[in-house]
Amino acid sequence: MASVHESLYFNPMMTNGVVHANVFGIKDWVTPYKISVLALLYEMTASKITLPERRKLNKLILPLQQGPDLTLGQFLETVEECSPQTAYAVKIRLHEMADGELKDMEFFFSTIPTQFTAFDSEAYKTSVVGLFIRHMLLAYNKLSFSQVYKLYKSLQHYYHSHYAKPADEHTEDTEGDRMDKEELDTTLHEGDSAPSRGPLSQKQAEYFLARQAYLLKNDENKALKPAALQEELNNMLKFNPDFAEAHYLNYLNSMRVQDIFLSTHSLLHYFDRLILSGNEGKSNGDEGYGRSLRYAALNLASLHCRFGHYHQAELALHEAVRIAQESNDHVCLQHCLSWLYTLEQMKGSDSTVLTEDSVKMAAHFCLPYLASLGIQSLVQQGATQGKTAHKLMDALKDTDILHWKHSLSELIEISLAQTTSIWRMYGKSTMALQQAQLLLNMSSLEPVNFGVQQNNTEAFAVVLCHLAELHAEQGLYSTASQIIQHLKERFPQHTQHAKLWMLCDLKIQFEKHMNEGKYNLAEPLVTAICALNKTEGLYRKAQVLKALNCSTEAYSILQELQAHCEKTKCTEMVIRVMLSTAELHWESSGFSTALPLLLQALALARQHHLQSLASETILHLSFTQLMLGVPEQALNVLHEAMEPILAHGSVMDKGRAMLLAARCQMAVAGFKPNQQGQADSRLVVLAVDSLNEAAAYFSKLDCKERLRDVHYLHAQLHHSLGQTAQRNKSAMLFRALDQELQSPPDAVRL
Repeated sequence: MASVHESLYFNPMMTNGVVHANVFGIKDWVTPYKISVLALLYEMTASKITLPERRKLNKLILPLQQGPDLTLGQFLETVEECSPQTAYAVKIRLHEMADGELKDMEFFFSTIPTQFTAFDSEAYKTSVVGLFIRHMLLAYNKLSFSQVYKLYKSLQHYYHSHYAKPADEHTEDTEGDRMDKEELDTTLHEGDSAPSRGPLSQKQAEYFLARQAYLLKNDENKALKPAALQEELNNMLKFNPDFAEAHYLNYLNSMRVQDIFLSTHSLLHYFDRLILSGNEGKSNGDEGYGRSLRYAALNLASLHCRFGHYHQAELALHEAVRIAQESNDHVCLQHCLSWLYTLEQMKGSDSTVLTEDSVKMAAHFCLPYLASLGIQSLVQQGATQGKTAHKLMDALKDTDILHWKHSLSELIEISLAQTTSIWRMYGKSTMALQQAQLLLNMSSLEPVNFGVQQNNTEAFAVVLCHLAELHAEQGLYSTASQIIQHLKERFPQHTQHAKLWMLCDLKIQFEKHMNEGKYNLAEPLVTAICALNKTEGLYRKAQVLKALNCSTEAYSILQELQAHCEKTKCTEMVIRVMLSTAELHWESSGFSTALPLLLQALALARQHHLQSLASETILHLSFTQLMLGVPEQALNVLHEAMEPILAHGSVMDKGRAMLLAARCQMAVAGFKPNQQGQADSRLVVLAVDSLNEAAAYFSKLDCKERLRDVHYLHAQLHHSLGQTAQRNKSAMLFRALDQELQSPPDAVRL
């Protein structure tokens, strides 16, 4: 796929075929800011600087040279952070020129060659610093006297504007002070009623585009905000509307804010300019024109895929396939095939055969990236279709070997995030936690550019969301809140992956309020969840309605949701809906009517190896059997789910399992309320221990309704054992919670 990194060409400004000023033909020109950079380099050579300060300044030189022009205040502040002594010396040097005469600036430029051509100078002719100095000297020497005078006046304005305002109001941009031929200045500013920024030089434009494209891919948080980046690109395109790569970066920026019109417009402009400029022809021979056309169609298809325009995406893909087949471009055809099976997945169709064909062909043409993506897609499909874990992990292991062999850092991250999600889906929270920590403690294999230590990609967002939910399940809400806060800082709201942590945060808050019985606080969250994920929102709406005893409305929503999830093959949600529907049957038509639904849910969970949901279903089955009067069978069934729940389950599931175990033990022991000495004391003691564990779990979640049930049973058991003090304590706790809740206990709640 063509990208902003692929080629950075700079084209003349053309209007109706007439060539105007070739803005990017000028390699570099002298500006007041660049004089400041020269002064910094001069002082670094002339004065003695400590080794730590020199190292900091050396790391600063390249961004200062290649980045956009800064105000004097920003420049001095940046230098002062590295070396206050050098910043002061630069300020004095600029003061001598700005408050002196033109000959002082002329003298400064005349002394630069002798300073940097000395035998012990660190700036070699071919070094970055040496080339920059030579470019500045050549550009300065080409200036006429009138242009030198304009540069001097501009330097004075640059220097004095810094001291004319307070330090916190330095918002004036001096990029408009860039110097070039008088004709260029006249052309650029002719007809402008307000001062505007001038064009970037070739190196500045290259650096700006490469930096922003890299950050958009790896750390969007550190890239410019969408509005600010749009402004910079508009300024760049104002001076050169045929600058193809700026249009592509504009497309990437528009995708961040889901602007379908501007993203399509910019993408089409990118390929139009690329074809018209002839750059593709220069680099790829006669195939360049056709190559641009087929990749234009492919990019357009991917754009429509992202916005859910499946018909338009399919048409664009067919066009790309047709052109690629005519040109015999196997690489482009493989990209088309990858998007074809992705499109089929988005439409809800089975794309296994297409994906397998894509993997085989990608391996045949030695395209490891596409082959690995195909295998990961097959693993994802296998997980939803009920494949066993060991088969999926073997496939991921093979792709990991491929990733490490070719140093595909991005795919390593995706593989670990996918493994985390698979273990979580299977209900193995410990394994999911291990995989999440493995990714979070792994440094990026890519070269560290622009201060990015670890990529802020979707894989990291997914893993951190899993981590937050795993902590919330164990009642560690403060830790989960800290993880969400870290996500907010790492992926701000304007970034494309922010929806992941928004949904995660809302789900955690919802479960917390539901566990605490605060249904009035949980209800407003449903609307926000629906906006991010309609399926999750409808399920939680049904939960709230069920808790508020609106059984009819809850049942209709659950039936609608089950039909939708069966159509989209979302097995996890189908099982959850079945369990909620069974709970509604408990309250209305009786426990026996819930059994077929629960058995169906259990078969589905075991078929897809969803251990967590299978254990939850067994809890429902055990409770149903207890209510139907077969406690021995209920206790035997419960023991089957107890081990996985205690090993991998949430705190709520552990508490419910222990509370249900206590109820079963009481029923098996023949316990009857308000009677002493008739029940099996051994089982009664076991029931007390189970209730103690359940109370500890529910206390972590501040689940007062279930704690009330625990204290009520505690009081009855202690009474039957003749333990008056413990009975009175439990009775007191029950009374306090009962008065606080002011609602009758739910007799048919698990």
